[in-house]
Amino acid sequence: MADYFTHFSCLIDVGSPEKAARALELFHDLRAADQHADEPEVSGFTLARQDAPEGSTLWIHDDEHGDVEAVIRFVLRLAEDLDLTGLWGFQYGLTCSRPRLDAFGGGAHVIDLGARKSIGWTSTQEWLAAALNGEDVDA
Repeated sequence: MADYFTHFSCLIDVGSPEKAARALELFHDLRAADQHADEPEVSGFTLARQDAPEGSTLWIHDDEHGDVEAVIRFVLRLAEDLDLTGLWGFQYGLTCSRPRLDAFGGGAHVIDLGARKSIGWTSTQEWLAAALNGEDVDA
């Protein structure tokens, strides 16, 4: 039996140590609430302070089986709660414990924090399929 994994590791700068502390508090509150939820909100990733307590950068990474959609939901929530602006994005990798067709790949997402929405994404599997079908793809 094969195990499938989604992995990512990225940083988000929330602008101040106070906002970083609020983001960590929100994450921990949501994680505690998730223990009793049918559909957990912040499962599939971990949030930690990247730099010293006076820093504003947070490290988002998978905790064995990453959930890309959960990261997007959480970052959009942070953007709303902390009034974040600018563009932010991350990439992810898809792997498998055994060689399987369509089990490897990855992608990336870009979020407009000020507009509170995802503005673009790509999937290497979809890009490859389109390219092999002769469709016009940007390199």
